[in-house]
Amino acid sequence: MILPVKIKVIVTLIAIGFLAYVSRLILKRRLKEEYAIIWFVSTFILALLSFRSDLLDTVAVLLGVAFAPNLLFAGIIFVGMVYLLHLSVKLSKQQEQTKNLTQEIALLKQAILENKVNSLGPDKIEE
Repeated sequence: MILPVKIKVIVTLIAIGFLAYVSRLILKRRLKEEYAIIWFVSTFILALLSFRSDLLDTVAVLLGVAFAPNLLFAGIIFVGMVYLLHLSVKLSKQQEQTKNLTQEIALLKQAILENKVNSLGPDKIEE
């Protein structure tokens, strides 16, 4: 399936705009580089497939997929699920770190309070 030139130009402009937006997020430190890589790679692949749709057809034939866009959608869903799993693991680690830091802060506050009580006496402590 060959796409018209107008569609290729539109896809190219959208890809350039999206890459510029992701770059801006990185520069403003709202997106880390490790997460930006997935967006750069996926945008590049989609732009490449819009120009060379025969590549998708070739891969679909090699994998035995009858309709090439189905392969594209299945690939996007698979990559999205893997990425969501990765983010879930990162979130779980951060939640554990937050819990540990909260407990450490509570222990430090208690130690500071006990130190004040021991050095000043219990009747001179103000909270």
